[in-house]
Amino acid sequence: MGRAELRVCVAYSPRAGELDLVDISVNAGATVRQALSRGGLFERHPGIDLAHCKLGVWGKLRGLDEPLRDLDRIEIYRPLQVDPKEARRLRYRSHRAKQAAASR
Repeated sequence: MGRAELRVCVAYSPRAGELDLVDISVNAGATVRQALSRGGLFERHPGIDLAHCKLGVWGKLRGLDEPLRDLDRIEIYRPLQVDPKEARRLRYRSHRAKQAAASR
């Protein structure tokens, strides 16, 4: 006989270096949407807008109607503030400037 309940985790990072994890139980056959409504995350983080956020399960993009399995981790992704390529360029320039200053 299968489990009547699934244990899942909902993860959201409102800003860099901060993580809100919620462990919840949902009925077998529950979807991402149903689990998100039980996590209480939206009360703590009213700025979450699912119309603009992407969702994933264990790092793979999923939709709200995706069925869950036991021990799944639902992740809510923030919209990017900076293009990743531009961020790498800025870090590289900063690193090169520090190296140049140290070698003087």
